[in-house]
Amino acid sequence: MHKPKLQIALDTYDLPSALAPLQKAAANIDVIECGTILCLAEGMHAVKIIRSLFPEKTILADVRIAEAGSLISKMAFDAGATWVSVVSGATMTTVEAVMKEATKRGGEVQIELIDGWTWEQAKQWRALGVPQVITHRSRDAEVKGELTWSQKDFDEIRKLNDLGFKVTVTGGVVPADILLFAGVPVYVFIAGRGIYAAADPALAAKTFQDAIGKTFG
Repeated sequence: MHKPKLQIALDTYDLPSALAPLQKAAANIDVIECGTILCLAEGMHAVKIIRSLFPEKTILADVRIAEAGSLISKMAFDAGATWVSVVSGATMTTVEAVMKEATKRGGEVQIELIDGWTWEQAKQWRALGVPQVITHRSRDAEVKGELTWSQKDFDEIRKLNDLGFKVTVTGGVVPADILLFAGVPVYVFIAGRGIYAAADPALAAKTFQDAIGKTFG
């Protein structure tokens, strides 16, 4: 089974507060996410700067496209993004427009799975060529105060993988959680504050990578 990547989600309010922990943790990071908050605060300037500093890294512009798909995705890819995100509530026309821009630029598209998405939509996304989805811990479990991952979550990831998606997992992931995913086809684990807000971001990122290595080999 593929060894999952580790993604740092930089949802800070300005570029300096994102770069300080990123520079410390980068050696143990596979994917750098310019988070939605950072993109709103700094625009595509944040993507450009991070691309210039880390030319070898995969960079996600988490712009969560809902409409104007061609324009927004073009801005993100031209700034240096490798991947862009689209919300699951976007129309298929918007998703198709983003896919066209991604194909032109050798990038990839992720669908952020939010409440209300359906398996019929998932099949349509795959038919359009969308390669990735981002899934969260079960909303039902969160409402009940269950702060762990359930069999329902693992089954959903497996089903999405069976449809052909590479699945990113997010939602308060901590290193101890990763052991729960043994045998589950995860493409990327996202960690945000667990790394960038840690007292030692480099150690925090290494702890995540050690857990991934222990679980997936």
